[in-house]
Amino acid sequence: MPGFFDRAERSWQLVRASWNVLRSDRELLLLPAASGAAAVALGASFLGLAFGAGIFERVPGGTAVHIPLSLYAGIFIWYIVQYFIVFFFNTALVAAALDRLNGGQPTLRDALALAASRAGQILGYAVISATVGVLLHALSERLGFVGRIIEAVVGVAWTAATFLVVPVLVVENVGPMEAIRRSASLLRRSWG
Repeated sequence: MPGFFDRAERSWQLVRASWNVLRSDRELLLLPAASGAAAVALGASFLGLAFGAGIFERVPGGTAVHIPLSLYAGIFIWYIVQYFIVFFFNTALVAAALDRLNGGQPTLRDALALAASRAGQILGYAVISATVGVLLHALSERLGFVGRIIEAVVGVAWTAATFLVVPVLVVENVGPMEAIRRSASLLRRSWG
């Protein structure tokens, strides 16, 4: 098993190097903080709209409620926006970290500008990720226990295969489908 331990050690070294970049440039910590704040604001707006629409008032004592298709569409759009926010700020953070690792002096403005230049790819990846998530959840609900197992297994595989999508978007400036293919390829090459 020396190959596995070598790969695990390289991965751990990468995590330590990334942490050292964040420690050396505390300004970059604003990116995950901004991502979190934007996600909380989006969540609060969603809850506000749900309360305003009376969704929670229609749920008496845990009985099932008919949810209109328009609400599902709204949830899906919210899901896409949520993913976009997370991927946008992750893209900015990866861009700044890579610049720092290459000896540069990245600023927040530089990092955000690079993320903004990839907004189309980020949106495309957000739509794909939201679609996969919604389909897996629907499968889980329709097939019960078996569906939950399928959701868990496919969900883990999807997460692993797409782990490097954001760095690929930053470095290679490719579309979301190509970034997914490259991420899965890099994962297979690195971990077998």
